[in-house]
Amino acid sequence: MTIKTRALIAVCMLGFVIASVALARLEATASGTQMSQQATAFLASLNDEQRAKAALGLDAPQRTDWHFIPKATRKGLQVREMTEEQRKKAHGLLAASLSKVGYGKAVKIMDLENLLKELEKGKTGTPLRDPERYYFTVFGKPDADGKWGLSVEGHHLSLNFVVDKGNITSFAPLALCANPATVMSDSVPSIKKGLRLLSSEEELAFNLLGSLSADQKKKAIIAEKALAEVRAAGEPQPSQAAAEGIAGKDLNEKQRGQLKNLVQAYLANVPDDVAEQRLKTIDAGWDSVHFAWAGAEEPGVGHYYKVQGDAFLIEFVNTQPDAAGNIANHIHAVWRSLEGDFGIPVKK
Repeated sequence: MTIKTRALIAVCMLGFVIASVALARLEATASGTQMSQQATAFLASLNDEQRAKAALGLDAPQRTDWHFIPKATRKGLQVREMTEEQRKKAHGLLAASLSKVGYGKAVKIMDLENLLKELEKGKTGTPLRDPERYYFTVFGKPDADGKWGLSVEGHHLSLNFVVDKGNITSFAPLALCANPATVMSDSVPSIKKGLRLLSSEEELAFNLLGSLSADQKKKAIIAEKALAEVRAAGEPQPSQAAAEGIAGKDLNEKQRGQLKNLVQAYLANVPDDVAEQRLKTIDAGWDSVHFAWAGAEEPGVGHYYKVQGDAFLIEFVNTQPDAAGNIANHIHAVWRSLEGDFGIPVKK
């Protein structure tokens, strides 16, 4: 090989490295930059009255006021108050904030309100069911070089993001819930009978539990009865209680893989670049990630689990009946940051 050929190869390799670094940087900022662009377009489409509801300061106290239960009032601009063009821009913002999988779940959660409305027809004392009763709020100015936040929230859905200089730096709390967990009715054409919106989040946990030996289950199972609800729901910060259950270091290689798959099922809801970055931070410490279970060991009876690492907490509960009265067919599932939800550091 001549010196000239070696030099040419070296130049090509250097070009490849530079291009790879540039692409990595682009991919790392792509979702946040896209969110900023979509948020700017959404706000620009609003009139002054609408913008007064949809645009608040980054330090507004409403930013940490969140929940996935039915509420009479919420912060933000309701989808019902938007024109058709504004709704398209709102959904463009929602799609940019999530992965394709996550966006599909969010839209279907809204659609499930139609099914709940049908199943609860004629019943008294039931909450208002409305697929247009979801609210969009932008906190701060979505500049490319600035820091701002986003909330998209309604019944069974609470999405909260922080974007800083084009990067999504926080996506917690993130709540995706389902009632019914398994659709047993075909009364709404857009919602197919048999749909299980959060099937991966439930099945992967059951699979991991089922793979444990008797001795491992003694560590993993923390209570015979499932918790009634995820802890600290609606509170600005998650529970900081010590991890419980079985640690990753006490799992075999296959079981650790199942635990990782379960965590990835939640990360699959956010953009790929954000999920990959978060997974890299977890990869260094799977030995200390804990899996805890409470309640029944088979579907159809109340069950609960949590997965807790150094910086994140997953909680899943399926104990409530669905709108038709089928027990344990109503899921609440959340991802929270133990470093601080809403990008606000926890005081320790």
